[in-house]
Formats: sequence, C-alpha cells, structure tokens
Amino acid sequence: MDDRVEVVVRKLEHLPPDRLAEVEDFIDFLSQKDRERHARQDFARGTEASFQRIWDNDEDAEYDKL
Repeated sequence: MDDRVEVVVRKLEHLPPDRLAEVEDFIDFLSQKDRERHARQDFARGTEASFQRIWDNDEDAEYDKL
C-alpha cells in the first residue's frame, strides 16, 4: 500500500462516524467528478473526427487565422 494511503487510513481510524460519512461523501464526489471529466474527454475525442470535415475546409480557412 502507498505510504500516503497508510497515513490517510491511520487518520481515518481516529475520526468519529459522522466525520467518516463526510469523508466518504467527499471521496464519492471526487470519483464522480473524475468520471464526468473522463466522459467529456471521451466525447470530445469521439466527435473530433466528425467535426474535422466541417472545420477543415477552404471556405473557412480565413477563420483559422483569427
């Protein structure tokens, strides 16, 4: 186990149950935030090829310079 994880576990062992619930909620929040970020990145990568045909054309080349 990573040393930092061990330190956190030792600290958690001293928290009262209501504080442990708060910590668990915060961990869930961080996990959800990471999942959403990954989903946005995956979506952007997935749509990039589709939009490339629209974005990359001679008619709009002037806008590329902006």
